[in-house]
Amino acid sequence: MAAFLPVLKIALPYITQVVTATLPMFTSKTAGEKPDEVIPKQIAELQSAVTQNAETVKGLAMQLKESIESVDAAAARFQEQLVFLKRVAITAGVVALVAICLAIWAIASR
Repeated sequence: MAAFLPVLKIALPYITQVVTATLPMFTSKTAGEKPDEVIPKQIAELQSAVTQNAETVKGLAMQLKESIESVDAAAARFQEQLVFLKRVAITAGVVALVAICLAIWAIASR
């Protein structure tokens, strides 16, 4: 039972950080405040959070667009290389076939 204690001691600071980060960060109603005073604060906080999320999503969308464009460019380059290598392989095959035919003709004509 005592074997997990060192692991718990190591993990505890991280667990507290995760818990404090996941707690709601919006204004909550205290016992002395009226709902009319808290609601505008909460609305402003929500609007701020939505604005920040929208900016983050826009940045991620731009990064995704750049990534997709670079992948498309790389795919086009690889396609061109593949066509070139096919042509080289076909040319090498034709040259080899001609060489075999010439060798057979040279042997047969002796």
